[in-house]
Amino acid sequence: MTQKSAAARTEDLPVHECWALLRDVSVGRLAVWDIDHPDIFPLNYTVDHGTLVFRTGDGTKLAAVLAGHPVALEADGVDPDTGIAWSVVVKGKSELLSSTTDVLESFSLRLFPWQSGRKENFVRIVPTSVTGRRFRVTPPAEWWTAQANAPHASPE
Repeated sequence: MTQKSAAARTEDLPVHECWALLRDVSVGRLAVWDIDHPDIFPLNYTVDHGTLVFRTGDGTKLAAVLAGHPVALEADGVDPDTGIAWSVVVKGKSELLSSTTDVLESFSLRLFPWQSGRKENFVRIVPTSVTGRRFRVTPPAEWWTAQANAPHASPE
């Protein structure tokens, strides 16, 4: 018998598969730097030619974009039938869309914010890194009991 770590059961995803998963969902969490600390916000986004685009109003997200700080967006999902989960993280720089052409093109994107209010600013995240992983969700009975630290037989 050998003990198999949780990391060994995690599959790193190729970049093209990360993008396919990002296209399948429209909600993620955006991490930004706010003056002297990180902050995180749920938001709606869409994939647009190898970038992510979201809408926002005045506030912390827009201030972080204008300050030029790096950002990260994380999205994930789980298939309730198979118990297979995934998580994708996009890191990069964000830029406010300001040219007339970019703004007009952004209106054709299917961006539907969940929260009402003025969200007239379109922001593009240009990735410097796209990573993802897939793993099986562990049932609670396995990770919060004595069974969690017990050696497991090799799957071979």
